[in-house]
Amino acid sequence: MVLTVSLFPLHAFGARYDLPAPLYLFLIGAGAVVFVSFLLVLRRPVTRVRPTGDDVPPVPPVPRWPGWLLFMIALVMIFGGLFGTQSTPDNIVVTAFWLVFWIALPISIAVIGNYWPYLSPLNVVARLVGSKARLAWPGSWGYWPATILFFLFACGELVFNGVTTTPAGTAWVLLAYGILNAAMAYLFGAETWLRRGEVFSVLFATWSRLGYFRFGTPGTRGFFGGLHRPFEASVSRLTFVLMLLVSVSFDGLLATPAWKNFVSQLPESVHPGMPAYTLLLLVVFVALVGVIWGLFAGFAAAVRAVGHLDEPLLNVVAGLLPSLVPIAFGYLLAHNFDYLAINGQLLVHQASDPFGNGLNIFGTVNDEPNRNLIPTAVVWYFEIVLIIGVHIAAVVLAHGYLGRVARTESQGRRAEWPWIAAMVGYTMTSLWLLAQPIVQEGIQG
Repeated sequence: MVLTVSLFPLHAFGARYDLPAPLYLFLIGAGAVVFVSFLLVLRRPVTRVRPTGDDVPPVPPVPRWPGWLLFMIALVMIFGGLFGTQSTPDNIVVTAFWLVFWIALPISIAVIGNYWPYLSPLNVVARLVGSKARLAWPGSWGYWPATILFFLFACGELVFNGVTTTPAGTAWVLLAYGILNAAMAYLFGAETWLRRGEVFSVLFATWSRLGYFRFGTPGTRGFFGGLHRPFEASVSRLTFVLMLLVSVSFDGLLATPAWKNFVSQLPESVHPGMPAYTLLLLVVFVALVGVIWGLFAGFAAAVRAVGHLDEPLLNVVAGLLPSLVPIAFGYLLAHNFDYLAINGQLLVHQASDPFGNGLNIFGTVNDEPNRNLIPTAVVWYFEIVLIIGVHIAAVVLAHGYLGRVARTESQGRRAEWPWIAAMVGYTMTSLWLLAQPIVQEGIQG
């Protein structure tokens, strides 16, 4: 991931866990559980009323003082990142952005709902300068600005982290994006920019579809209540969602021994820290987005053919992709569970001396993270339960969508078979990726 401390390497875990059975048995068992859940859900009746509502709803008018408060905090963070210590463990700006904002905040929004518009400093600045649009938003742009910006932030975390995850690097990222947000809102108007281009508005609106509370957005109250609506059937919007899936999986791929072995066999010029390695990561990231697009479009085409659906293929993809959002959330939480618990402890130390100025406000400046806070076995079994659970949720959501759009209930049930094949394969792949850094295959003697 992004943060390093002097005590342990990035995304470090405790001692590797010796599995009580071969890994393939865990993978087969997880896939079997998802398949059995599909058989149980298959006969479940569904309502054929199609949900309505905008994909990314309008940003609600809310009190501005929380946003201005966070705006002032962001300015302090930028100043502290530029002029404070450049030691990552001793400067709070890196932890605050790349751990709290980039990881912990999306997880909380996916659980609670989209409370971000009520706090966002980006929103209040956009509304201040963008009360009216000076240019029309080109129809061909769609969600591409938000998608490209998400790609850049993901690359900042995964590819360019040698620069962007230093205190000064993070501060420059915050400053540059704040200026871009104000400029684009001034040109295209706050409402259009926040709904189509501002990456965090689009990102958190996507995650919040899982959250328990709707906060005025379409959908039923309760977990996954916003996932009954399809995404906008446009290539730009669907690419954004698929890139969300790829970013969490790509992060896991980089942590696997298989990737490390692959890199070790490359020429020295393609090793970490070299420009060629950075180019390799970019190519792999973009290639994975293309592969995922091809895979899920292919499964959607099979669903459409088997179920004799009248919907265009792009609409079928848009209708099925909400069922993948719980899986993306499950992988995001599982992959970062131990990371948040360990590197999150840096906040205790940093609270006393946020920018490394020699302070000790709360007397915690000498506290060091406990690397073995959570036993690795607990992490592993938590991941198993979580991944199986979110894939079962995906099966239920896909069942509801296909039951609504198929001509008959029987055709809807037939259409589900190709998708369950994708879900079982995705379950086993996700668990395999999660297992690589933390478990040791074999039977203990």
